Amino acid sequence: MAIMETRETEVLAKARRRRFTAEYKQRILREAEGCGKPGEIGALLRREGLYSSHLTAWRAARARGERAGLEAKRRGTKPRVRDGQAQRVAELEREVTRWKGRAELLVEVQKKVSRLLGIDLDEKSEQR
Repeated sequence: MAIMETRETEVLAKARRRRFTAEYKQRILREAEGCGKPGEIGALLRREGLYSSHLTAWRAARARGERAGLEAKRRGTKPRVRDGQAQRVAELEREVTRWKGRAELLVEVQKKVSRLLGIDLDEKSEQR
């Protein structure tokens, strides 16, 4: 009887996007430029686990003279820079809205109390 070995495989819960540093990209571009024989670039790409589109994009960024184009880019929406003054204005507008609501509520309460007590508010305001 043969004893069977069980190997545990590690499965990541969520796949992660690869990020390449600018130095890595430049090193791969130099190696690709040094390839002269047919099939050497393909071997380089297989060895590094890259696609030819990576080389194309990296070459275009280098041709534009972009060091930043070779840097890893963060994906998703860019964080908004908060302006302190705009934030303060928004806070004050919320506070004004809150106070207006309270003032309207107080006026309604005063009207109801005056009706219950039989006081006519319009006559009182005209006499002053």
